Amino acid sequence: MKQSEYKFSFEVYDSIQELTEEDAWLLTEAREVTEHAYAPYSHFHVGAVAKLANGEIVAGSNQENASFPVGLCAERVLLASASSLYPKVPIESMAISYQAGNGDSDHPISPCGICRQSLQEFEMRVGHPIRLILGGMEGKIYVIPKASVLLPLAFTSEELK
Repeated sequence: MKQSEYKFSFEVYDSIQELTEEDAWLLTEAREVTEHAYAPYSHFHVGAVAKLANGEIVAGSNQENASFPVGLCAERVLLASASSLYPKVPIESMAISYQAGNGDSDHPISPCGICRQSLQEFEMRVGHPIRLILGGMEGKIYVIPKASVLLPLAFTSEELK
């Protein structure tokens, strides 16, 4: 038997004031986009804003539905918009924030499993990593160099060949 280990590194900032001007702007925009979320059931509003390689900015917010499996996360709304409006254009950085209607929004949250798979697929499709900036309305912020590190041993298109 051989044992393997998976590790990744990410940056931790104590507040938005420590970020670069561009990263702080993206996170501020993601915080504002949470207002566009449709979350009447969970009251958990998520916003995502991305800067594309061509300089364009794309945003998305979560969209719930009474038929729970039909809802969409902010990250997937953003990915669908970006790939529809700007086909094959890589995403440089994506900031994700949230407002928890039933609690504090004072720490970073990470994308769900479906979003991790979607982010990883997008990275593979355009051949470029997506840098993630994760933070709540206040508090610590995580900067992750590429989204695919969040999904070790991913199921990819390679398995379908």
